[in-house]
Amino acid sequence: MVVVGVAFVVLWRKGFLARVADYVAETREELRKCTWPSFQELKGSTLIVMVTILLLGVFTFCIDFVISMLVRIIT
Repeated sequence: MVVVGVAFVVLWRKGFLARVADYVAETREELRKCTWPSFQELKGSTLIVMVTILLLGVFTFCIDFVISMLVRIIT
């Protein structure tokens, strides 16, 4: 407890805690300015990401399969 108390006092006197509080306040203010997607937009974006990941996975699998077949043929 004493170590935590001393650390708190040292950080307070150096102004670190005030900077952290300012950072949190500024972050909250910026988040208030953001426009958040509706549920429908979120579902659409999620679907696009999932399809893209699936396509990338299939592409990677196919390229890996072709390269491994070429290596087997060569060796």
